Amino acid sequence: MVNDNSPLDGLTVLVVEDDLLLAMDLEAALVEAGAIVVDVCRTLDHAMMRGEADDFAVAVLDFSLGPDPVTPFARRLARRGIPFILHTGMLCGEPSLLEWKDYPVLEKPASSHRLVSALKSMTARDPGQRKSRR
Repeated sequence: MVNDNSPLDGLTVLVVEDDLLLAMDLEAALVEAGAIVVDVCRTLDHAMMRGEADDFAVAVLDFSLGPDPVTPFARRLARRGIPFILHTGMLCGEPSLLEWKDYPVLEKPASSHRLVSALKSMTARDPGQRKSRR
């Protein structure tokens, strides 16, 4: 049962963010909400290596990882049916984001409340989604 003190209780999350301070803030907000952050990937290569892992149920993705868009990794997650949130400095109407119109987009820096609310509503649709895929 999810409670107000730990709205993401036990939710396993992969964070993909190249900015160290933002990555630390995201991780802290998620852990404070009761989530389990399984890894923080700061490059597209690192994310792609984690792409087939079964230890996370959802992901929070920065759209731009240095010079690389997160698109190949997002496509991999979409093929696997793993939901994700795009956390980006881009505006929602950007043409690069049109492919992801069915996924939540939070503009950086999103408040921890908005982040937690978005993840909570994503997982509320499928309660089995909360844990890893093992």
